[in-house]
Amino acid sequence: MEILQLDPELAKPIGTRPYAVSRAASLEVAHGEGEAHAYVIRFEPGGEIGPHEAGFAQLFLAVSGSGWAAGEDGARVALPQGHAAFFNRGEIHSKGSDGGMTAFMLQVRDLDPVGRI
Repeated sequence: MEILQLDPELAKPIGTRPYAVSRAASLEVAHGEGEAHAYVIRFEPGGEIGPHEAGFAQLFLAVSGSGWAAGEDGARVALPQGHAAFFNRGEIHSKGSDGGMTAFMLQVRDLDPVGRI
């Protein structure tokens, strides 16, 4: 067993991307074989990751605070603590938070969610 340190100060600002990113940092939690990645994403108030195409299927879970997620139409849907958004590979999406949020993001090349609302 390993205990993972997820302290906010360990998160690194999300660097230059071909889409807009402001006041958001990430901390990679794990990676593995078969194109799978796990991250903790921290949004300061007003932080967001702008519209871009999902390179992997993605599960995005609000762990603390609250935020929003949007699909290709850009309509923001509230994402309260404990709720998750799922994005299919290739889907245009964005996410962020008005008041601040910590989220867990799992990216897998092909992923089929269970427990859809």
